Amino acid sequence: MIDVPIVLAGYGPVGREYVELVRRHRARWRDTYGADLHVVAVRGRQSQVRIDGAVPSRGQWDPAGEIAELLAGARVLAQAVPSDGSDQPALDALQALQQGAHVVTATKSHLLTHWRKLDEAARRAGRSVRISGATGAAMPAGDLARSVLRGFDVRAVQGCPNGTATFVLDRIAAGHGLAGAVVEAQRRGIAEADPTADLSGKDAATKLRLITGLLWGWDPADVAVEAEPIREPLPPVPEGHRLRQVAGAQREEPGLVRVELRAEPAASTFGALLGPEKAISYDCGEAGMIAVSGGRSSPRGAALAMVKDTLGAVLEATTGFH
Repeated sequence: MIDVPIVLAGYGPVGREYVELVRRHRARWRDTYGADLHVVAVRGRQSQVRIDGAVPSRGQWDPAGEIAELLAGARVLAQAVPSDGSDQPALDALQALQQGAHVVTATKSHLLTHWRKLDEAARRAGRSVRISGATGAAMPAGDLARSVLRGFDVRAVQGCPNGTATFVLDRIAAGHGLAGAVVEAQRRGIAEADPTADLSGKDAATKLRLITGLLWGWDPADVAVEAEPIREPLPPVPEGHRLRQVAGAQREEPGLVRVELRAEPAASTFGALLGPEKAISYDCGEAGMIAVSGGRSSPRGAALAMVKDTLGAVLEATTGFH
């Protein structure tokens, strides 16, 4: 039996779902996988709490101390903090790796700026950094790029990794205006309060930048982005097609991710997406095209991805991002 004490950084919607999933399914996962996952501490921006079971109300938390003390004895640092550009997630992750813990993260910002440092620190420590929650929530696009397609001649990757964009484009096609489509996406919990990154293509590009790091070892910090935003009026779409926000990169064009609005056949991998569904397709040369689609875009979906990564980190002998 592998004992897996977990320190969770971030207690927003994703963090709360993660804690609840681990608490509810602890016994089943222990019996099925031989890994005893349990969250032993939760850390917010300014406070923290050690736990043994349920998380108490914020009023019972202590002021945040040194994370090194909180990480003592932990096997995994799980990160579900906002991607606000702060260096703190990177510093926490590096500290965790230094102390011998794996890192599982749904936070994107520090992956874009500290990829090389995190990879090097993880390899030195013999630990892994798992990022499924940052590349597609419940859709396992990162797993394909990281390990499933290992040894395949992946020449290109493209996809619709932003569920908000797909939902908004379909609402507009159904006769709604852009503003109304965004409001409906927000009402359903699909879009963020600030949808700028979704509509501009920034979020789709970010996910592709991370996937190219897993596929080809590109440093996301060095990847340039060319993005076409979603704005009215939209380009015309031929009959039998649907407009999609498609992000892509090619191995022979290192360091470049493009995001464009493109008419896709309604029966194709991207055209067939419904609501906030996502899809990623890999051109694997002689192995053909391999695609993954679906996966819930929600706090629960991201938390499930983090659980999958937590189990993978402790059960599989990999280091770094690969």
